Amino acid sequence: MCLLGPRQCGKTTLAQTFGAHREYISLDENVYATNAAIDPVGLLTFTSQPKTIDEVQRAPGLLQTIKTLVDRHRQPGQFLLTGSANLLLMPELGDSLAGRVEYVYLHPLTDSEKERGSGNFLRHFIDGSLVAEPPMRPLDGDTPTLPERLTAGGFPEPLTRIPARARQWHRQYINTLIERDIRDIAKVRDVSQVRRLLELIALQTSELLNVSTLSNAIDVRRETVEHYLAILERLFLVRRLHAWHKNDAKRLVKAPKVDMVDSGLGSTLCGLTSADWIQQRSRFGHILESYVAQQVIAQAGWTDPDLRFWHYRDKDQVEVDLVLTRGKETWGIEVKAAATVEPKDATGLLRLAEQCGKDFRGGIVLYSGTTLVPLSNPKLLGVPLQMLWKM
Repeated sequence: MCLLGPRQCGKTTLAQTFGAHREYISLDENVYATNAAIDPVGLLTFTSQPKTIDEVQRAPGLLQTIKTLVDRHRQPGQFLLTGSANLLLMPELGDSLAGRVEYVYLHPLTDSEKERGSGNFLRHFIDGSLVAEPPMRPLDGDTPTLPERLTAGGFPEPLTRIPARARQWHRQYINTLIERDIRDIAKVRDVSQVRRLLELIALQTSELLNVSTLSNAIDVRRETVEHYLAILERLFLVRRLHAWHKNDAKRLVKAPKVDMVDSGLGSTLCGLTSADWIQQRSRFGHILESYVAQQVIAQAGWTDPDLRFWHYRDKDQVEVDLVLTRGKETWGIEVKAAATVEPKDATGLLRLAEQCGKDFRGGIVLYSGTTLVPLSNPKLLGVPLQMLWKM
């Protein structure tokens, strides 16, 4: 098994809970990284214990040796790997271990996990078991507000700190990844350009990706921007959401949206604090869209890994923020920061339903109110955002 996810999301902690009988090898330690490069067989066969190999992206060539050892002795559980870069997106990868490893993706904590909830919102949505009901109780004074949730993000460490110290953690986290981790997975001449690109993406999170605009903004070639974007994706900092289209062949040629994976990092890069919620509502609206996408995608990991995620935008500029598909089955999620929801807020969902026909399973408008209400179509509902963590 290989646990993949951003640094500091809990991979090592989870891996070490599998038991003390495993030998632990961290490639963050230079002695192990050096041995992985010069004597990988010796490193992996020095003892006969099952092994946990942490931060395997620092020695991608090690995977070829693991493949050889697994092929010689087909015993499950010999190796537990963790990686803070997406190995499947690394051109330097020695071997994908196809058929020999299961990749499991870990995300920053969802708000349901932070609340010790069951994480069943997505399950109820795709099962069609969200129903109109009396208003939910308003959030009490001890519960984080929506702006506080957005700016906190999901990394465990900064959640233990006051907001100012959490923002400092976010800055140092970005510095570490850009100054050190990028060099492990790619050749970059000027890492300051990658930082500028990440800051621009944070300011434009959940908007259509325009490589030419980004290229002009940081004064580098389009090909270089694409290279930097691929690096940021490998490090689980950003995510592209491709465009949904009824014609499968057209999905990949339409413009994707780009999201910051963690709303806390995105808020810090944008200079937003929870106190800016009123004055900077439009900027928070984009952060909120990225936040919802991350919450739902993370819940899919334990709800239905076959779900795929898209955005919808047609020639009339009618949009749906997040589209979910499972085969031909399709669902839509629209996001708004306001405390009220109206039938016109479901315009994009109605257009998506029209495009999907009988394959449309349902749609919701997530908003910051407290009442789950029916909209203009029996398959559409207005749903309080707090249900993301209360179900």
